[in-house]
Amino acid sequence: MLTSVHFILTYTCNFECDHCFLYCSPRTEGTFTIQQVQDVMGEFERLGTVTSVGFEGGEPFLFYPLLCESVRIATAKGFKTAVQTNCYWATTSSDARLWLAPLKKAGLCVLEVSDDAFHHDKDEDNNAKNAAAAAKALGLNINSICIKKPEVKVQTDQKKGDPIYLGGPKLRGRAADKLIKGLPITSHKAFIQCPFEDLEDPTRVHIDPFGNIHLCQGLSMGNFLKTPFSEIVQTYDPSNHPVAGPLIEGGPLQLAKKNKVSHENKYVDACHMCTSICKKLVDRFPQVLTPAKIYGIEDSQE
Repeated sequence: MLTSVHFILTYTCNFECDHCFLYCSPRTEGTFTIQQVQDVMGEFERLGTVTSVGFEGGEPFLFYPLLCESVRIATAKGFKTAVQTNCYWATTSSDARLWLAPLKKAGLCVLEVSDDAFHHDKDEDNNAKNAAAAAKALGLNINSICIKKPEVKVQTDQKKGDPIYLGGPKLRGRAADKLIKGLPITSHKAFIQCPFEDLEDPTRVHIDPFGNIHLCQGLSMGNFLKTPFSEIVQTYDPSNHPVAGPLIEGGPLQLAKKNKVSHENKYVDACHMCTSICKKLVDRFPQVLTPAKIYGIEDSQE
């Protein structure tokens, strides 16, 4: 049952991180209008199961008036709210309070700050820590998002000492292009399930300014600008979804088999293989593998 919806409020970001699974950058376009926000939140009410709403990007603080009003609307409708940010605006704790006070007044429940090497230095007074201190002073709840760089370990007790990929950022979007070099790879035969998303009965989805409802970033269950959000969710049939169906049945390996996609024999992990297969299927399933820019492909949705 769907209980949480995250707005990709904008695809524009002042950063261009290697780990970004949405391929965001200062040049990436696509931002919600306030009318779109109002309309789709009305659909959440009609659905009757959504209890929390998040706002992220890109970088949502780049469109600050839109962010504040969106939080206010969500709060007025009774939804719990969270905002995810890279904290570029929190140059000092005092300045951060100026940014956060209106959001607190609008009803923001949780501030989620990206505090990792992809976004900031390790200094004790970096922007993320400034934002966290200001949020604490205002009585906001704080979550710290720390995305580790890819980790590899050599097991000395393992045959031939083969290196093991311990994890890191999900290898989707730009990460699948920028972060896989030198990482240990595994036979494609191992990837027979999606280990991260519940594609059969999702409790959370992301939505973007183009109307896409993302089961996973770049994998859409429908477009709420064409069909009402509540209707799409209520009529979602995972077994007949051209991409989610095979993934549920047998992971990236089954997706490749069913669509007769040629592929490499080894990948770092399931996300890496899935992204690679989906990239080859974008032209075949443009309505569900969208927007194409998430796969590093220019498209016409902007």
